[in-house]
Amino acid sequence: MQRRLMIQTTAALALSAGLAVPALAQETTLRLVSAFAENGIYAQRLQEWVKKVNAEGKGVLQINFIGGPKAIPTFEVGNAVKTGVVDMAMSTGAFYTNVMPEADFLKLTEVPIAQQRKNGAFDAINKVWNEKANMQYLGRMVENQPFHIYTNKKVDKPDLSGQKIRITPVYRDFFQALGANVVTTAPGEVYTALERGVVDGYGWPIGGIFDLNWQEKTKYRIDPGFYDAEVSLIMNLPAYRRLTPAQRDFLNKQVLALEAQNDFWEKYKAEETARQEKAGIQAIKFDAAASKAFRDKAYEVAWAGAEKQSPEVAKRFKPLFAPAAK
Repeated sequence: MQRRLMIQTTAALALSAGLAVPALAQETTLRLVSAFAENGIYAQRLQEWVKKVNAEGKGVLQINFIGGPKAIPTFEVGNAVKTGVVDMAMSTGAFYTNVMPEADFLKLTEVPIAQQRKNGAFDAINKVWNEKANMQYLGRMVENQPFHIYTNKKVDKPDLSGQKIRITPVYRDFFQALGANVVTTAPGEVYTALERGVVDGYGWPIGGIFDLNWQEKTKYRIDPGFYDAEVSLIMNLPAYRRLTPAQRDFLNKQVLALEAQNDFWEKYKAEETARQEKAGIQAIKFDAAASKAFRDKAYEVAWAGAEKQSPEVAKRFKPLFAPAAK
């Protein structure tokens, strides 16, 4: 009787303080999807991270990896996070511009995520993501992966006139400024589009084309690279706020641990460049002046588009995304 009375008293005190007794030891499971194919390098590293989180988060937080585009189509992932259909996703901003056009601005970061967390960029991003997309921007898991133009038509200057190039919003404005006719498709459709001549080429980071077998249908890569492939973890804002302080702290520490591994991508870039050469993909290189003009134009066109699309946000982001020397 005394034991029962003690338990009831403890429960009553907890409830009076606004706490539910089971919550003291409750484990939360978050549903996670990938906007990229499960067999690709991004999703493979994501799943390794999920295993680590689940091993270390027993009794606190677990992640249920639901899958890639077969679970939720690539361009629907952002809305699934916004509306709470899933709790988390690994995606790139270019894939959820239908939710918020500002998502594409992340490609313009020229400083690493560690510096973004220190110089105010990370907080500025989250302010916009919270307000416009009902999302929490958790962290960035891919860096040092410049985009390139891959084509089956050789060029001797930065001119894509007459070429049909597959795009995402990342490089639409830039490729059009170079004279290309642009075609939007999901990554899973690019191989067939190349095979059938629907497109002459595509934009993509330095890494990852072997995951999709595109090297079989690719002759040239144009150097230098431009922008930086941004692949990040985003989370439904209400789901993030429902986490207990302990759960939120654990999740944030795990994301920081993931970001601490981002030096992997510099090595991966070198390996993929060599691998492309071995596969017969020829690098098209311009002289120093043309290369600088090419890269400068990429950023000028992109920032001009950003300023037109969302002037206030672009103005806020631009000085935070640029190297200190600029």
